[in-house]
Amino acid sequence: MQTVFKAADAADFLALVPALAGYRPVDSVALVLFRGTRTAGVIRLDLAAFRDPLSVDSAAATAVGLACKVDSVDGVAVVVYTDDPLRAGPDDLPCRDAVDAIEAKAHACGLRLVDALCVAADAWGSYLDAETPPGGWDLDRIRRREADVPFALPASGTTQSDGASLPAVDLAEKERVARAHAALQDAAAALGSGVGHGRGDLAGIDPRALAIVGALDDLPAFFERSLTWAPASLDPFDAATLLWCIERPVFRDVFLTQMCGDVETGDATLADQLAWHAGEDLAEDCADALLGRGPRPEPARLTTALELMRRVAATAPRARRPGPMSAAAWLCWALGRSTQAAWFATEALRIEPEHGMATIVLTLVQNAVLPEWAFERP
Repeated sequence: MQTVFKAADAADFLALVPALAGYRPVDSVALVLFRGTRTAGVIRLDLAAFRDPLSVDSAAATAVGLACKVDSVDGVAVVVYTDDPLRAGPDDLPCRDAVDAIEAKAHACGLRLVDALCVAADAWGSYLDAETPPGGWDLDRIRRREADVPFALPASGTTQSDGASLPAVDLAEKERVARAHAALQDAAAALGSGVGHGRGDLAGIDPRALAIVGALDDLPAFFERSLTWAPASLDPFDAATLLWCIERPVFRDVFLTQMCGDVETGDATLADQLAWHAGEDLAEDCADALLGRGPRPEPARLTTALELMRRVAATAPRARRPGPMSAAAWLCWALGRSTQAAWFATEALRIEPEHGMATIVLTLVQNAVLPEWAFERP
């Protein structure tokens, strides 16, 4: 059964926005999308993009352009979240130029402006309501209304940047993963070079590493099993095996594509990749999922994969982090978490400035490009 919450006034609406977004926006311009009287999602942009008078029009065009890509959207509400203090009445609220620019672009695109509100450091007010008192309305008025919102609200302090980090890992765990990774490297080199037909050829190589490398003949099955693991308690060899796979672009692309579908998707992608490396033409739709095309992936599946990559990156030696960090960046992008995606991509590029996947994801984010499935709002 679908839950419907009717906002009686602006305070009710502002109490609802964090539930719609999944976090509490800060230093942001949020566009809440409407189909008639029903909300259809939230688009958030950094407020900094609207502060420069030379870029405010282009930022407004980007925001409204993204809104127009969502099917059947006919209106938007603008909410500015700023650390600036609220000043006097509606004509003197902070970031008025940003709201005016968005309103002009929305009207040019045939979208109605449902409301325009500002949540500042000390109060909140409406750009459209002449009765907004000097100094605005008390923020506690919004907080009290949150108790009536029938949806899960993000915890206080949960912002769009939450998740843009690596979990804390002790040195002992990092050392265990590093040793397991070195053993896998040795085992892969031995088995891959055709060595191993005699016992003496594999002397000194960890038996578990040999068994794992041998089992990777069915890579998609391994990736599917990894979704059942608890990221916070990854076995060192499991973490090292994921790291060994993800730092190889061919295997990484299989992993990411499979996370958008299922094990059969992984099988098909792996077959396409191997055929291409053997000199055959690449299938036209092979990279569709990586480009954000195709059916909308299951968010829970992508989120589990993201937590795995965060943990693997945290346990990896610093020089080997770009692989899982760039995979985490892509998974964030696929989930519509562009702020987090930019952080992971940037951190990967600090270590490896020419890393291909990290460069691609950062370019997508900087140009406000989202996967096509992000605009499929039920």
